[in-house]
Amino acid sequence: MNSSPIADLDRLLSEGMVEIANAGDSAAVEHLRVALLGRQGTVTAQLKQIGVQPAELRREFGAAVNRIRDELSQALTEKAAAIAEQERRAAVDAQRIDVTLPGRKRHFGSLHPVTRTLRRIEQIFTRAGFDVAYGPEIEDDFHNFEALNIPKNHPARAMHDTFYVSAETVLRTHTSPVQIRYLESNAPPVAVIAPGRVYRCDSDVTHTPMFHQVEGLAVDSDISFADLKGVLVFFLEEFFERELPVRFRPSFFPFTEPSAEVDMGCVFCEGAGCRICGHNGWIEVLGCGMVHTEVFRQVGIDNELFTGYAFGLGIERLAMLRYEVDDLRLFFENEVSFLSQFA
Repeated sequence: MNSSPIADLDRLLSEGMVEIANAGDSAAVEHLRVALLGRQGTVTAQLKQIGVQPAELRREFGAAVNRIRDELSQALTEKAAAIAEQERRAAVDAQRIDVTLPGRKRHFGSLHPVTRTLRRIEQIFTRAGFDVAYGPEIEDDFHNFEALNIPKNHPARAMHDTFYVSAETVLRTHTSPVQIRYLESNAPPVAVIAPGRVYRCDSDVTHTPMFHQVEGLAVDSDISFADLKGVLVFFLEEFFERELPVRFRPSFFPFTEPSAEVDMGCVFCEGAGCRICGHNGWIEVLGCGMVHTEVFRQVGIDNELFTGYAFGLGIERLAMLRYEVDDLRLFFENEVSFLSQFA
């Protein structure tokens, strides 16, 4: 028995409703929408059949097709909204934070070992009565060389040692210019240290083009070499937190006379001899001496009334010794695995 066209439409509606109810996600709903109501869809095809129906059935058939189309369209809309809400809730649930779980570990930064060393040096010297002074890193020839008794033909002025900005301007090669500037604006007695960055054309395991220095200066009416020795021995023992053998070897610096290199007993082998100290038990740590009379003359200080001492040390070198670092370049490579050891 052949079914009527209206019954076929009702069956199409019933089957479509079942498929819509069983759709599991947005993609399935969209697929049904195209299959039922799209240009090539089943319901759209029925609309094209209105004209071939008997005249007495056309009105009823057309109304049935429109009713089925509207009901399927509404069902698809409702199903799409329900699935969208389910997917939204699933996404929210997936991102929900379980407040009972342990918190994520936070990694805190720390001071760079060079900064730690610099602050420790400043603390020790300020306890000994020294002020801290700073100056420009781009210096003129007078303050960087001439005022420190470094004449025009001195090797320290060579292009391979100094970064020249212009004929009369350089990146400072030491922080001694800060001492000159300090003496120009402060009358004796003075006791000051000058920490900061300095620049020289050098780069290897123990040298970098930019590094840090602290230079110290004390000027008064009765300062002697014994005062210099006392301050430096105090500093080294405070810095390394132990008693250390310290020796002073004669040396030469243009801005001090007499001058000396200072060695301390190797902190790695306790003077027994190792690779770090060249197997002689001593490590060179700084240079020093009594302020040259020419330096006093340049800043207008009467060397008959005043004497003074000066010293200079490399911050990275002391950091390497304190933290047992064997390659200076590690301080500038910013490797987290290296820097985290100093947290």
